[in-house]
Amino acid sequence: MKFGIAIAFLAILASLGSALFFMMKGGGKTGDAQTSSRRMARALALRVGLSIVLFLCILLAWRLGYIQPTGLPVGR
Repeated sequence: MKFGIAIAFLAILASLGSALFFMMKGGGKTGDAQTSSRRMARALALRVGLSIVLFLCILLAWRLGYIQPTGLPVGR
């Protein structure tokens, strides 16, 4: 379980890094700028999608009892 979560975080960071690369690459020509902008938007959309899937998987694992929350008890 921990390995899968770590892989998902790395995929999210890789997507964010690729969006940064496409943003910095830019391009001198108008067509190159549009292509780079489209790729950046796709990478950011992928990052958002991966984040939502990771959250839902963690929530499902909690509901099924695979993981248990820890921390301070409520009411102290």
